[in-house]
Amino acid sequence: MENSYEHEKKSTFVLSAFGDEIDDDVEKQFQVLNEVGIRYLDLRKAWGVNVVDLNDHQIQDLKSACRQYSIKISCIGSPVGKSLITDNLDITISTLRRVLDISVLLEVDKVRIFSFYPPKNHDKDEYIEQSVQRLKNMVELAVDYRKILIMENENGLIGDTPARCRKILEDVGSNNLRFVWDTGNFPHAGVENSVDKGWPILADYVECVQIKDARLSDRKITVAGEGDGQILKLLQLLRQHGYHGFLALEPHLKLAGQSGGFTGHTGMLDATKALRGIMNMAGCSETKILI
Repeated sequence: MENSYEHEKKSTFVLSAFGDEIDDDVEKQFQVLNEVGIRYLDLRKAWGVNVVDLNDHQIQDLKSACRQYSIKISCIGSPVGKSLITDNLDITISTLRRVLDISVLLEVDKVRIFSFYPPKNHDKDEYIEQSVQRLKNMVELAVDYRKILIMENENGLIGDTPARCRKILEDVGSNNLRFVWDTGNFPHAGVENSVDKGWPILADYVECVQIKDARLSDRKITVAGEGDGQILKLLQLLRQHGYHGFLALEPHLKLAGQSGGFTGHTGMLDATKALRGIMNMAGCSETKILI
């Protein structure tokens, strides 16, 4: 029966959001999250400062604001790995170490990372092995910290298509490197039917999901359901798979840049409403707290 899920694994869907998509000011971010009933934050920037540049005093201020507004941090949305693969690896490792130190201070177990940019006009496949070796070094550090790195797919990076993402994840071969499926970035990279292609080879690596959408025709970023990211189908498959994790809103409705994006207050309301509508169609029940 269409609406009968008795034989499926029990699943848990919890909403999170990138607060800097709403405003630079943390209190304004948290006020909107409270307004839309989202209790988790993906931390990319606070007070306009990238997470890697936050000092310990700012970290303590952030923790105080989280307590005041009953917000928990679900993931550190770091920019680590959004650099040329030919850049000095020691700099990347140093930055990652600082991010992991911040994750300890904030009691967060997941850190988002990326798979590096190839040199301009070079074939990405030529750099998969080098990406794997760099990520193995990064994973060794994450193991020391007992943290999980989650690799995001993104246009322009070596891990931009389902096949290349799978190859990287498989070759690194560590439980401390998992996958964060960005639903808008596959169509933004020109991947058609990304869920049809990606689910069979990426399902077992998915740790969390970032929600935006994009049209293949003009690569315009949209709210969930108005693009070609097959979000409804992905949520249905996640539900059937017994998914237990976050759907993190990263709408990018007003600005989509290399180091982040912006949506605004009204845009975040629209994006949240659209996602909850698709969740309802997919038979996904929202839970406020991940246990």
